[in-house]
Amino acid sequence: MGFKKFEMKTGIEQFSLNDKVVVITGATGVLGAALSVAVAQAGAKVAVLGRNEKRAAERVEAIIETGGEAMAVLADVLDVRQMEAARDKILTAWGTVDGLVNGAGGNMPGATVSPDQDVFDFSIEDTRRAVDLNLFGTVIPTKVFGKVMAEQGRGTIVNISSVAAQRPLTRVLGYAMAKKSVESFTQWMAVELGMRYNGKLRINAIAPGVFLTEQNRSLLLNEDGSMTDRARKFINNTPFQRFGVPEELTGTLIYLLSDASKFVNGETVLVDGGFNAYSGV
Repeated sequence: MGFKKFEMKTGIEQFSLNDKVVVITGATGVLGAALSVAVAQAGAKVAVLGRNEKRAAERVEAIIETGGEAMAVLADVLDVRQMEAARDKILTAWGTVDGLVNGAGGNMPGATVSPDQDVFDFSIEDTRRAVDLNLFGTVIPTKVFGKVMAEQGRGTIVNISSVAAQRPLTRVLGYAMAKKSVESFTQWMAVELGMRYNGKLRINAIAPGVFLTEQNRSLLLNEDGSMTDRARKFINNTPFQRFGVPEELTGTLIYLLSDASKFVNGETVLVDGGFNAYSGV
């Protein structure tokens, strides 16, 4: 049985995203901001997709200031029609979609269980909303933009998971359930895409460790800026002894979007300072 010969880029060139169009959902968040700028600096045109018009405009401005090209696309990742309208807007402007980063996500207050609550006091409604946002907020954009990639015969999708999918964290029930499902979806889709499109269309995930964002600030910091007991537990169980910085996710994202990871499919890459590897002793 012979081997197919592939033309491979080498060196730094294989990490380039020049002339690529990348859609980033949840780009109006703290992590999304760093990811958007980094993808643009790697050479891609970036569609900043989110619901907050002011923040989307700020993300686009930040990219343009660094010499990149971007557009703001206002849409809800849970609305199929809005995703389709977003797709059409991007295709009209740039003619293609080469990459998708599913960064939209978060938690819901009622989908958590604090130590002073009964373990069965979580809200079914909020838990469903958390699963919808994180799981179907990944599935729907993948369905809409993935079809574009399939029709053109190439493309790369990167989902955002969490260490909560690897080692379920206390309190965040809905979030942990959803992120575990995101990883299952990533693997399932990777197999189907890999077999149907001859390795030209692939999907992977990144699982960030503990990063300080607006969504988790109240869980990690007290009003005076000192760390909460929960934050100290995270730090004590992270060999690097600190929180992650958003920019520390960008190298892994560029790798997964680029030809440097051409044979990587269905994987979840942890960026967690060693949190998942640490036994606590």
